[in-house]
Amino acid sequence: MKKNPKTFPNDFLWGGAIAANQSEGAYLEDGKGLCVADINRYQGDVEITKRSNKEITVQEIKRALEDTKGYYPKRTGIDFYHRYPEDIALLAETGMNAFRTSINWSRIFPNGDESEPNEAGLLFYDRLIDELLKHGMEPVITLSHYEMPLHVALEYNGWYNRKTIDFFVKYCEVIFKRFQHKVKYWILVNQINLISFESFNHLGIPADRVSNLEEAKYQGIHHELVACAKATKIAKQINPSMHIGIMLFDAIAHSATTKPEDILATVKMNQMEYFFSDVLLRGYYPGYAFRFFEDHNIDLQIDEEDEEILKNTADFLTFSYYYTRIADAQHREPYINPALPASEWGWSIDPIGLRTALNLYYDRYQLPIMITENGIGAYDQISADGKIHDPYRIDFLRQHIRQVKEAIADGVDVRGYFPWGPIDIVSCSSSEMSKRYGFIYVDKDDHGNGSLERSKKDSFAWYQKVVESNGEIL
Repeated sequence: MKKNPKTFPNDFLWGGAIAANQSEGAYLEDGKGLCVADINRYQGDVEITKRSNKEITVQEIKRALEDTKGYYPKRTGIDFYHRYPEDIALLAETGMNAFRTSINWSRIFPNGDESEPNEAGLLFYDRLIDELLKHGMEPVITLSHYEMPLHVALEYNGWYNRKTIDFFVKYCEVIFKRFQHKVKYWILVNQINLISFESFNHLGIPADRVSNLEEAKYQGIHHELVACAKATKIAKQINPSMHIGIMLFDAIAHSATTKPEDILATVKMNQMEYFFSDVLLRGYYPGYAFRFFEDHNIDLQIDEEDEEILKNTADFLTFSYYYTRIADAQHREPYINPALPASEWGWSIDPIGLRTALNLYYDRYQLPIMITENGIGAYDQISADGKIHDPYRIDFLRQHIRQVKEAIADGVDVRGYFPWGPIDIVSCSSSEMSKRYGFIYVDKDDHGNGSLERSKKDSFAWYQKVVESNGEIL
């Protein structure tokens, strides 16, 4: 009788993941335009569990652009733009054989609607990708990770405008042609189902430009899904060996009770989280989506040719995993399970939930899976010996990697694991530096002060052993 493997595959991708907008800085260098993340202000005056990048109005955008007193950390990041050779060399010491980052759309097309790309931006990513390859790291590149050119949001209302399809597809085509022989794995859109917590950062739709924001978001998502399908088709025409992936934020909820109405409510909530991957991996709109749109008075404008375009499906699934939530019939949205331990930011800690998610996704799609984000944000302290001891991070990652191994034993085709922020970067949702995920400490605080010196945490040596042993030593 055939038996499932009990170990990680020999070619398993042990990596780390960052985003351009949270790390690079250099926000106006070498012809780069402003992107949506460049207006994310540090929200030190807001309770940490409530800091996010949800809806933004045109007035708020203009206020951010005129602000000379507020601090916008993503404009400077950790200066990865200038320090990437040293940072990649340091990360390579862990033994990681893969690295995920994004290309900042606004470095390539500063306004988004230009006829020609910015060559200086392309040259930067040439150098960056070459550096990864030199150190034996497989590049996994995200094309849209909260880096839409701000001009596209202000001038065209972001993804709400069908014209943005052409802007994005042109950008993708330029990138695919340029890097087709260097990059094998592509993720088109980061966490494509995240339209609540990162609403404007993702979709670029100013809240005051539309009369029905929920409808506008799903119209924007439709345009984004069509753009992804078009980009996938183009990628295969350019180089059939390129692998195109889609990425979810794992938001699968578990029923809060055994009541039938709570179970049904949970199923319906989960359907609309699967919706995005169902379209991009199966190639058509599922029936439950039409019921959802009807129940919520959402009237989408779908062109006749879209149905055919959507048949250009992706090759693999990736997702981020941070926490699980529960749901019931009394709440429209899932919520954090109070019975589970949580991080200082209120994110529940549920390693077994990762194994559950892997099984559910694989049962549904039967396609290769990568976990392209996983980690815990924590306040790291420099001890009296001058080092950062982070047993809490090691314990978190250890427990989750164990569950990935169990999922492989369950028969799930898991190809890679990428801890989020292997080097400290600016937080996505709260623009903090103090919410740290990395194996490498960056000397910079929430207000931009610090030497930017890099130093290894205890988790660095631990991850070295994990990678060297191919997940056998945890």
